[in-house]
Amino acid sequence: MAEYKLGEIEMKFAEIIWENEPLKSRELAKLCEERLEWKKSTTYTILHRVCERELFQNENGVVSSLVSKEEFLAKRSELFVEDTFEGSLPKFVAAFTSHRKLSAQDIEELQRIIDQSK
Repeated sequence: MAEYKLGEIEMKFAEIIWENEPLKSRELAKLCEERLEWKKSTTYTILHRVCERELFQNENGVVSSLVSKEEFLAKRSELFVEDTFEGSLPKFVAAFTSHRKLSAQDIEELQRIIDQSK
């Protein structure tokens, strides 16, 4: 099962993969050198790490995702609510709105989501 945790640098690395996949590992190393100023060895070390977490794969030198960016962000958000708000979406919304007023558009969008989940 995939591990849905990435550090800041790993997230930047993941973004490069998601934006360019599928891509050859040497192309990935070149992009990481340009964008992150990494040596090839650093790219391969981080690639190995994220592949072990079952988020990406490197098959025959071609890197691609096993989990889409959207799936990753959704699962990470779900885990955050579970860990921080005892899995309670209402508690999360209450905490979120205690410091930020929802716009009419936000409220309409939330209502549409609620209506669709009924």
